[in-house]
Amino acid sequence: MRFRELKLISGKLALAGKNAETNEKLVKQAGENEIVLHTSSPGSPFVNIKAEKTSKKDLKEAAIFCAKYSQAWKKPEKKQDIGVDYFLGKNIFKLPGMKLGTFLVKKHKTIIVKKEEIEK
Repeated sequence: MRFRELKLISGKLALAGKNAETNEKLVKQAGENEIVLHTSSPGSPFVNIKAEKTSKKDLKEAAIFCAKYSQAWKKPEKKQDIGVDYFLGKNIFKLPGMKLGTFLVKKHKTIIVKKEEIEK
């Protein structure tokens, strides 16, 4: 199963899911100390930066990548700034009975992606 891929300016690789099934696989392959991103609202791909150390520039670029493919951005009436949560792979967990591609997170921070950044 293939993920969406983005080579960040730093040369690091960011992977993104395409649907619930690929999001499930993406989260499972993420390293414990790798950054994973998802929009604050449901309906976006999970994005994983494949590196143990991530710069603020890498984080911002991956957040834009995540927001660009979110359902919130795809709705024409919703073209606005989007909150993207980011967290470490070790802080993601799943309870029994949760649907495919859905996860809970222990600790997260949020970065705001401006409408203009996505449109670039």
